Amino acid sequence: VQLVESGGGSVQAGGSLRLSCAASGYTYRTYCMGWFRQAPGKQREAVANIDSDGSTTYTDSVKGRFTISKANAELTLYLQMNSLKPEDTAMYSCAIFKASCGSWYFGRTPDFGYWGQGTQVTVSS
Repeated sequence: VQLVESGGGSVQAGGSLRLSCAASGYTYRTYCMGWFRQAPGKQREAVANIDSDGSTTYTDSVKGRFTISKANAELTLYLQMNSLKPEDTAMYSCAIFKASCGSWYFGRTPDFGYWGQGTQVTVSS
């Protein structure tokens, strides 16, 4: 399984970015797919996920600003990020897990699943 992210970059506060994650080689019908981020000196944080049935969940700090979506046929994941803030600056990584999404996703960073290499998002004030 391979995941490749794209779409990161540098923007000013209030701007928008759209991240993409193309997954290949994953053949199971059930999955939880989503985004994590890690800022320098901080622990990795779960941002949002989307279940194979389309259900979505967000961490509180991005609700109303970020939207996660997917294209089923290609198993491509997106993260539309609006009203970006300097505190959103981080390396964003996508991941896919052979499980239904649940509270586990926003707990300790899962030690299973498949991960991409990440794409940097930098928001300046």
